[in-house]
Amino acid sequence: MSSDIIKESVANRLRAHRTRSGMSLDAAAAATGVSKAMLGQIERRESAPTIATLWKIARGLGISFSSFFPEPSPAQPDRPLFPHDPDMRVVLVFPYNPVTRMEMLRVTLKNHHLQRSLAHQIGVVEHVVPISGIIDVWYEDSWRTATPDSPIRFHADVPHAYRAVTETAVFENIICYT
Repeated sequence: MSSDIIKESVANRLRAHRTRSGMSLDAAAAATGVSKAMLGQIERRESAPTIATLWKIARGLGISFSSFFPEPSPAQPDRPLFPHDPDMRVVLVFPYNPVTRMEMLRVTLKNHHLQRSLAHQIGVVEHVVPISGIIDVWYEDSWRTATPDSPIRFHADVPHAYRAVTETAVFENIICYT
């Protein structure tokens, strides 16, 4: 997925959610911890948010991470959401489903990449299921190792991080919202 398509999707969905909620840019900035200027730039497609910024926005607005992206199409089922990050590839496998309150991402970390994440909404649980390679997951002040034979489940309403132990690690990230 091109950077322009990502900007457009995030901009449209952010503006639509904010408008439906009757929220001003000032109120959205206060709720998310992302500056009014940055939110305005995102809505005007002048800037594409980083993964960390998008999680802050989702958390502050009380919506799912995948709600910012179009659903995967059969023609392009494996399109990355953030093509500008050479060491991290995120692909939407299943978008957020309001019935199951879950979404699924496929994450590839290269070059021993370390990706930090802020705490998500209270009650969010992540399931990290490695497909290949070894990944360390940091939460509750310690690192834990996940392998294809040993997945990890943790409460993601705390700061957490993912680190590729091997040169490349690929994992499914199933996110469950309460």
